[in-house]
Amino acid sequence: MSNDKVLIFDTTLRDGEQSAGIGLTVDEKMEIAKQLERLRVDVIEAGFAASSPGDFQAVSAIAQEVRGPIIASLARCMSGDVDSAWEAIKNAERPRIHTFISSSDVHLMDILSKNPEEVLGMAISAVERARGYCEDVEFSPMDATRTDIEYLYRMVEACIDAGATTVNIPDTVGYSMPGEFAERIRLIRENVPNIDKATISVHCHNDLGNAAPNSIAAVIEGARQVEGCINGLGERAGNASLEEVIMTIDTRGETLGVSTNVDTRQIYRTSRLVSDITGFPVQPNKAIVGANAFRHASGIHQDGMIKGRTTFEIMDPQSVGWPSSTLVLGKLSGRAGLRSRLEELGYHLDESQIDEAFAAFKELADRKREVTDADLVSLMSSQRRQEDVGQIYSLDRVQVTCGNGEIPTATVRLTNPQGESITDAGTGTGPVDAVYEAINRIVGVPNTLTEYRVDAVTEGIDALGDVTIRIRQNSNTFVGRGSDTDIIVASAKAYMNALNRALAEMEEHHLPKGTVPTS
Repeated sequence: MSNDKVLIFDTTLRDGEQSAGIGLTVDEKMEIAKQLERLRVDVIEAGFAASSPGDFQAVSAIAQEVRGPIIASLARCMSGDVDSAWEAIKNAERPRIHTFISSSDVHLMDILSKNPEEVLGMAISAVERARGYCEDVEFSPMDATRTDIEYLYRMVEACIDAGATTVNIPDTVGYSMPGEFAERIRLIRENVPNIDKATISVHCHNDLGNAAPNSIAAVIEGARQVEGCINGLGERAGNASLEEVIMTIDTRGETLGVSTNVDTRQIYRTSRLVSDITGFPVQPNKAIVGANAFRHASGIHQDGMIKGRTTFEIMDPQSVGWPSSTLVLGKLSGRAGLRSRLEELGYHLDESQIDEAFAAFKELADRKREVTDADLVSLMSSQRRQEDVGQIYSLDRVQVTCGNGEIPTATVRLTNPQGESITDAGTGTGPVDAVYEAINRIVGVPNTLTEYRVDAVTEGIDALGDVTIRIRQNSNTFVGRGSDTDIIVASAKAYMNALNRALAEMEEHHLPKGTVPTS
């Protein structure tokens, strides 16, 4: 079998953002897009330009700044959507309009309330309009795996004739199984006369846990583009996990007869960045990027690994960018050692950034005997969060009194936007609640805490604790994260991170405290 290229289409910024609880700013989307550029994905679906002014702005910014990958915007088969998509991506080095419409009977009746011929006409019209703007047009018949196969043939053929250069076959609700999905791709190749004029793409959801297997099954039958998200993000149970698809192709490429253009060494860094920005943790046993993906607890496994890595590892951890942890830094380590290790981990900092990182590193090294790669990744995440959101209010001091039979009491000192120090105190049901009450008395932004989670960054009693919270203001959700060896301080940092995001949104829309624009 010849070694064909499978294009990797990343939709983390569009379908991934549709995961419940995720809301990305333009700057956050740009940071992820630039990392996807380093990962060397072939296509970045930057958003759905017609869905909101914020999404239009994000797609436009990414189209102007990110070079290398194709930049796509999603559009319904509506003239206004197609026009908005083009306006957003027209400055891209390689623009693509991706238009879609429902094709299954259940969607036609319950969503569109139109007959099949009307829908077919809308699809053709949208593809023709998109092709009038750019040569790269993708068409998706939504819910294709539950669509009448003869109607699917007609729709795909007509849209290729109208100018579609990629036809995507989505398993929109994750209904299909690998054998069925492979058969559908095979039938499309055999029964659509002009299919050779377009690339076949697949977009699989994970409702039954089959998204990655379905994608690989489609590749075996001739699909040459796979769509998915980093860490398997997406609607409901998510999309195909791109790192799983990429490393399946990389590891089994000789059998599959295909390869990708991806720089696999950027996978771990990309996964960590997406997890950090979205606040969605990666489960420890997650394939490729989970904390346990290359750990061996069983005595038999450990014995085998000592004798030879390939006894129980089919991939080299470094091939996906996993930190080797061979170099451990401490309080006597210098600036050059820190810079060297950060560069090995994929962080390239200017002088001012390295100054800030070194100061934070020294502070951490005074509290921890050894600073590991995982600590450094967490440290850089904290620095990135401060740069992205800014410090409208900054945390200076936290002091807590609590214990059995005591009323938890917290005193906090913040610096306000004018540079003034403000101190207040509060009580609560526990130390974290008391800290949040004290902060609320100073900042005065009404909100509801909807999620609070603590994770250990490393092992040991001196481990960094990483706290993730979500707060709701009206219908908007803001994610906050903070790390520290003291869980109470980490909790305070996370809360301040979330509140500063809410305050930044208020400032952008010139709103008084207590109001955040609804999405």
